[in-house]
Amino acid sequence: MANIAVVYHSGGGNTAVLAEAIGNGAASVPGAKVSLQRITSQQINAKLRWEDEGIAKELQQADGIIFGCPTLMGMVSTPFKAFMEAAFMPWAKQAWKDKFAGGFTNSASINGDKTNTQIQLLVFAAQMGMLWVPMGDHPGNNWSGGSESDMNRLGAFLGPMSQPRASVAEEAAHSADLQTGFRYGQRFASIVSHWTREGTHVTDRMFDAATAAAIKAQAQKAAK
Repeated sequence: MANIAVVYHSGGGNTAVLAEAIGNGAASVPGAKVSLQRITSQQINAKLRWEDEGIAKELQQADGIIFGCPTLMGMVSTPFKAFMEAAFMPWAKQAWKDKFAGGFTNSASINGDKTNTQIQLLVFAAQMGMLWVPMGDHPGNNWSGGSESDMNRLGAFLGPMSQPRASVAEEAAHSADLQTGFRYGQRFASIVSHWTREGTHVTDRMFDAATAAAIKAQAQKAAK
């Protein structure tokens, strides 16, 4: 069984709609178990650190994690950035190494520098030692025979994008973007299912030496 987690932040609800479409696509793959984990500002403590033991446990158990957030000022949203920074210990332990990863985003503008957000998600996944699954579909709506209803109409390559216009309610999200998300969820879960079903690869994990030394030094200082 492939265990897939879709972890996302959604401010106005539009990212949540895309997350659900991706989750539904992943769940349509036989044997895939899918959970949606929502990041909220309420999970950020007084020290401005994100923490939620339940979500952290779900991500640790997942074979693949799809990250998502809105693009705000050309980058990931603040709550999601706090979540990324809180992944320090999984990074130090290489706890997510060789898990599959993907990413999605949305903004009201057709461009909106959404690719920059996806690059941030990609770099985060790379630092965590994860294996990125790209969109996998050709761009749509880019020739005389294309249309707004094309799959991948926004021409994304790293992962699904959506353009919910600022004046339109979330339930009016563009159907082509949701279909693109659904298809990506299917692709992601299918790849993860194949990997978990076959092969004998064993992940080699090592705790970060610099972090271990810093923890040791802090412990020694505290003991004095």
